[in-house]
Amino acid sequence: MNAYPWIKAAHIIAAVCWFAGLFYLPRLFVYHISADDPIGRDRFVIMESKLHRIIMNPAMVATLVFGFWALLLTWSAHGASLWLWLKVALVLGLVGYHHYCLRIMRQLASGGSPHSERFLRLFNEAPTLALVLIVVLAVVRPF
Repeated sequence: MNAYPWIKAAHIIAAVCWFAGLFYLPRLFVYHISADDPIGRDRFVIMESKLHRIIMNPAMVATLVFGFWALLLTWSAHGASLWLWLKVALVLGLVGYHHYCLRIMRQLASGGSPHSERFLRLFNEAPTLALVLIVVLAVVRPF
């Protein structure tokens, strides 16, 4: 039995789950800084924490593990491809984005407001751009 299709499927499923969190968490930040009552702010702290800890972290780890596994299995065919290295760079950027979200989350939980609502609205768009580029690189393989 060829395990590669199963590994690729697991990679894609994990990536979809990770992106769901990457899309939603920054949107929660926008709502969080707009909340004007302590109960509302506390609710966002709980929502953000659970999303990050229960969904995003495991999904990120699974995405990376299955992606690396798939890379090992296809190294001879794609290891020298520019599209692959650009995809890897974008994924590493998303890992940084993920961890920066944790930093913002912690600042908001402690009562700080690290960025403006406008910044967070723009920040929320970065994963969308990364997703478009990653899918084009992986499917079209332009380089």
